[in-house]
Amino acid sequence: VHLHVPAGAVPKDGPSAGVTMTTALTSLATGRPVRNDLAMTGEITLRGKVLPVGGIREKVLAAHRAGIRTVILPMRNERDLEDVPEELRGEMEFIFADSAEEVVPRALGERTEPALAATGTGPTPLSRGGDGTERRSARASAKKRGGSQAES
Repeated sequence: VHLHVPAGAVPKDGPSAGVTMTTALTSLATGRPVRNDLAMTGEITLRGKVLPVGGIREKVLAAHRAGIRTVILPMRNERDLEDVPEELRGEMEFIFADSAEEVVPRALGERTEPALAATGTGPTPLSRGGDGTERRSARASAKKRGGSQAES
C-alpha cells in the first residue's frame, strides 16, 4: 500500500490523525468510500484501540465552520465537549468510540468500487518504484502467491 501524505513537511502536533488514516486505509482495502459529511480525530494503537487527543474544542469548532455536523471522537474525550459552546453541541452529533471496530462502520459508506481496484486510477498490479524495484498491489501479490484476497 502506498500512502501519500501531501504537505507532509507541514508541522503537525500529536497523533490525532490515527483514526483518520486507519479509516482511509480501510476504505482503500474495501472499496467503501469515507463519508464526506463527518469529521474524526483520535490516536490509534497497533491493536486498534482509540486513545484520547488534545484540542477537541478547536477541532469541533473547525468542523462546524466547515459545515460538518457529525464528529467521531475518542470515548475518553467525551468530557472535553463541556468546553464546546452548548449551542454548537446542540447542532451536532457526536459519536464516541473506543476501538477502530466502532469507527469504521460509522465512517464508511456503501461500496462503490471493487476492493483494491487496479482500474487505472488506483494502484497498478505491477509498477516500478523510483529506485527501479518492482512493486505489486496487494491483489497482485496475493495472486502471485497462489492465494486470493477476499473482498469485504
